[in-house]
Amino acid sequence: MAPVMSKACLLYCVLLLWVSSSATIRVVQADPQVPCYFIFGDSLVDNGNNNAMASLARANYLPYGIDFPDGPTGRFCNGETTTDIIAKLLGFEDYSPPPYANAKDEDLLRGVNFASAAAGIRDETGQQLGGRITMNGQVNNYQAAVNRVINLLGDENTAADHLSRCIFSVGMGSNDYLNNYFMPLFYSSSLQYTPEQYADVLSQQYFQQLKTLYNYGARKVAVIGIGEIGCSPSELAQNSPDGHTCVERIDSANRMFNDRLISLVDNFNNNFEGAKFIYVNVYGIFDDILKNPSSYGFTVTNEGCCGTGRNNGQITCLPLQTPCPNRNQYMFWDAFHPTAAANVIIGKRSYSAASPSDAYPMDISRLAQL
Repeated sequence: MAPVMSKACLLYCVLLLWVSSSATIRVVQADPQVPCYFIFGDSLVDNGNNNAMASLARANYLPYGIDFPDGPTGRFCNGETTTDIIAKLLGFEDYSPPPYANAKDEDLLRGVNFASAAAGIRDETGQQLGGRITMNGQVNNYQAAVNRVINLLGDENTAADHLSRCIFSVGMGSNDYLNNYFMPLFYSSSLQYTPEQYADVLSQQYFQQLKTLYNYGARKVAVIGIGEIGCSPSELAQNSPDGHTCVERIDSANRMFNDRLISLVDNFNNNFEGAKFIYVNVYGIFDDILKNPSSYGFTVTNEGCCGTGRNNGQITCLPLQTPCPNRNQYMFWDAFHPTAAANVIIGKRSYSAASPSDAYPMDISRLAQL
């Protein structure tokens, strides 16, 4: 009779077999739901395009990125932005696509981030902060990128087919209010236009910019609405009577603009062949969080974890400033930008609507399937 193998020997043999075969084991990564993801916007989603600019609108220093694996990257947050969350939900391995400023040719086929802090729909918006890439500038960069994609793929038809399957997220307009209309010492727009007229002018110019994206291949476009700017710590510190009550004259103007975005989405879907535009109601998501902060784990909603807006109007974190230790309990990271904890909620609800009002006529997850 053959000798009985001991338990120790059996375990050793099993481990030896596992080690010898492990070199051939490969983890299979599922393909993303879409071939590429292109991002347009401002500091809410900028991930490094402003880093080399002569600009006050930069965040490539600590404490920005304190909770991000790569440290300070140019993201105006302690960690992930909403587009980082959306990119991961779409199935991309990395965080949101690289900034266009650093993009290689192979990056263009998977999408890049064109967003620039302080940028607006209007060219003059944010000029008091220095360098930035306006929405018109971002559109121009996209046109140049498409020409590179055509060269990479060989012809316009192949490039058009590729781009038609990609997701485009466009979130502009916040600075046209924060760093234009409601800054009368620097800009005359509030003297030229009523809030209704300004919303019309903005949305009309925005339509032309989005139309150019469409003409250059964008078909699946998520138009991201602007949030409740009047509830940001910056505006609460400067314009709220008690530091808690949101500034209604600002929020009402924001709602006027967002209402026009819904009509803009309908216009594209009804009149442009192959257009699949959606509207993401960030204002409504913000409002829900602000009305029920404890249900989302937030205890502080009127101050930033750093850059509270109270110190001479300080909006961003100062270099090497020590932030609050309990940042997951803060809705705002600085006096305007949400924390990573808030961005996770916004990003997830943008991708998969938790309420019918979160997205119109569908959310990003359904858009990706079309």
